Amino acid sequence: MTRAWYRPMTARRSDEEHRAATPLELLFDLCFVVAVASAAASLHHALAEGHLGHGVAGYLSVFFAIWWAWLNFTWFASAYDTDDVPYRLTTLVQIAGVLVVAAGVQRAFDRADFTIITVGYVIMRLTMVGQWLRASRTDPERRACALRYALGITVVQIGWVARLWLPDSAFWVGFLVLVAAELAVPAWAERVGRTTWHPHHIAERYGLFTLIVLGESILAATGAVSSALDGGHSAGALISLAVAGLVIVFSLWWLYFDHPAQELLISLRFSLTWGYGHFLVFASVAAVGAGLEVAVDHDLHEAHLSSLAAGMTTTVPVAVFLAVVWYLQVRPRQQGPITWAFPAAALLALLSSFAPAPIHVVALVLAALVAVVVFTGRRGTR
Repeated sequence: MTRAWYRPMTARRSDEEHRAATPLELLFDLCFVVAVASAAASLHHALAEGHLGHGVAGYLSVFFAIWWAWLNFTWFASAYDTDDVPYRLTTLVQIAGVLVVAAGVQRAFDRADFTIITVGYVIMRLTMVGQWLRASRTDPERRACALRYALGITVVQIGWVARLWLPDSAFWVGFLVLVAAELAVPAWAERVGRTTWHPHHIAERYGLFTLIVLGESILAATGAVSSALDGGHSAGALISLAVAGLVIVFSLWWLYFDHPAQELLISLRFSLTWGYGHFLVFASVAAVGAGLEVAVDHDLHEAHLSSLAAGMTTTVPVAVFLAVVWYLQVRPRQQGPITWAFPAAALLALLSSFAPAPIHVVALVLAALVAVVVFTGRRGTR
């Protein structure tokens, strides 16, 4: 598709050949690296200080804003990417909103002040309203669907702004109500006319974002090596921790990309489940990076939490990742040993929290699961 100053925003075909991520989409994802890194870093510091409940709750709420804005742009672009000048400029505004969200992450964790994050989030979401209104003018077949998206997003954004004036006691109630409203908008809108998103394109876009969050874990392993090279009595332990961390990251990559999902995205119900379920996939992978950094701090005696809690900052997100990937991408089309290998590995990952070296044990568990996938996965495909 060649660039033009303006094109009518008509729906792209869902069976379009050679549909792949565009350079603009890659730039959009790259800007999300900043927001994901800020959320993971804040989680790391909160966990290292022993503020487990506060850290996890703050992380999940912030990560929702990041993930949901990315998700909505991704699915819209799959159906309506015109790559003309207005589309590119509108995407630029959304990127600005991402950076505003990233700027507000630390304040949200430190002071429970979500004002800046809300401003950035609303910028991204209201820009999507403009995109849907533009689609409604030039795609009459799906005009009702586009208008529902525009209306639903607008109403929910009013709710997010109004939530800033709620008392602290009502924060989580308001947050959960608005999250439910956000998740309901696509199901409500698509009921009157399904948009023409491309299954292979969507699967590729989700895979690219998975690589972004895996980068957080790579960074954590790099930090362990850097700390070891600085010298000290923990150098050997930190190097072995870095190796175990790399095994964990590589195994997570293998297990996710060994089960591509584009052939599964054939119904609206399953596609919504798959798309929404990736919140836990992305959040857990980024949290693994934060957990590995906590493990480094614990080995350096800089973390204010027990050995069990330090191990769980890595083993719990690994277990969540395995359970969700099994449910979304393995269970629907696999049979045989692999159907129970993923849940068993998730349970073993949790139990490894009680081992003397939990990071190393969970690395062995994941390596064993990869071996099971290699030797039995293909034979068990339905």
